[in-house]
Amino acid sequence: MISSVIAVLRAAHADRYAPVVTVLAENGVRAVELTMSTPGTLESLRSIRRDAPDGAEIGVGTVTTVDQARAALDVGADFLVTPTTNLDVIATAVRAGVRIYPGGFTPTELWNGWNAGATAVKLFPASVVGPEYIAHLRGPFPDIQVVPSGGVSIEDVPVWIAAGAVAVSLGGPLIGDALRGGDLGQLAERCRRLGDVVAEPEVAR
Repeated sequence: MISSVIAVLRAAHADRYAPVVTVLAENGVRAVELTMSTPGTLESLRSIRRDAPDGAEIGVGTVTTVDQARAALDVGADFLVTPTTNLDVIATAVRAGVRIYPGGFTPTELWNGWNAGATAVKLFPASVVGPEYIAHLRGPFPDIQVVPSGGVSIEDVPVWIAAGAVAVSLGGPLIGDALRGGDLGQLAERCRRLGDVVAEPEVAR
């Protein structure tokens, strides 16, 4: 089961993650992507998964090599996210039975990722093309599952889901300054607002 929202966390160091993960999960955002570009991510993953609220899913993103994929799987990543369509990385996750969301932009990249066994493909950067791009993809690829990422705001979410996105990926618009010492109460409020807008197109469908 794919969560409707994947929160993307990038920080100065992984020691900033834990309180933000807790607020996200407690306020309805249960799929959290911790990025390899943040120092200490793999070293912190086991403890973050252990201490996270029940039902939280902690994945690793910005995975670009098979070695990184294997390292993330070794420490218990619930899912993997990549910025590119690397077929070897996809195969590594598929063999392990772990969800994988490979990034792509062109129809060829997105189809190659989907055809290789991806759980869904990450359209990145999504804001460049807009929600109607999913309809264009569904012409030749009617079954493809798409997760828009990059430049997606909370207000944009209903339009993307109504257009057929299986989920949405949000970083800055959701996280704000929470990983830099910002108000976690405001993060919780953004999570609740996001939950409200996600529900609108889902009810309509």
